[in-house]
Amino acid sequence: MTDKSSHANPSKNRTPRHRAREFALQGLYQWLLNNEESTKVVNNIRNAHGFDKADAEFFANLLRGTIADSVELRETFAPLVDRGVAELSPIEHAVLLIGAYEFKNHPEIPYRVVINEAVELTKSFGGIDGHKYVNGVLDKLAGKLRPDEVDADKKR
Repeated sequence: MTDKSSHANPSKNRTPRHRAREFALQGLYQWLLNNEESTKVVNNIRNAHGFDKADAEFFANLLRGTIADSVELRETFAPLVDRGVAELSPIEHAVLLIGAYEFKNHPEIPYRVVINEAVELTKSFGGIDGHKYVNGVLDKLAGKLRPDEVDADKKR
């Protein structure tokens, strides 16, 4: 997995939280492909170049929580995807897990921010139109998991 964003736009100012999401995505990718335990994945990622610029606590919470809740998280978005979850690309799968986890466990983060971060991750690491797919699925999931917030946003 390569970080296309650093090649395409090296001056992009990424926040510590965004970097934490990037590293969590890399960890989930590793976990999905190798089925390693979360502690090993976390330790591997913590040694990656540039990790010192990430929000380490948010990263660990996001990665460990997403792995621990992965079965439940998949069940929340599985009805919204147009194929079996196992048929998703590992990047789309990991980003949808992160988005679902943030919707459920971080109500302080506005749903639009969760979707935007997921779209940016998919643009950076995923296939050409993967971000459009992720956007559509997470938009539907936001309505399912945060209906009051979505309704209030639509009324503005």
